[in-house]
Amino acid sequence: MSLIITDDCINCDVCEPECPNDAIFQGELIYEIEADKCTECVGHYAEQQCVVVCPVACIFTDPNNPESKEQLQAKYEKLTIEG
Repeated sequence: MSLIITDDCINCDVCEPECPNDAIFQGELIYEIEADKCTECVGHYAEQQCVVVCPVACIFTDPNNPESKEQLQAKYEKLTIEG
């Protein structure tokens, strides 16, 4: 699954620079995650970097976008090859 940021986001700006895929962006009200770019850090790190740094614990897996580790790995490979 890709990740999602909930309405508890306080716009602290710490998650955006931690994303190795540039999937996090400032939305209209809170930060948001572009599902097509989010690999949950698969291929980059053992842990989801945005989740690690989030001070209010508002980043979770998106139940509306289920993806296996294999699918996340394939997405990572596609993103890194196509750049």
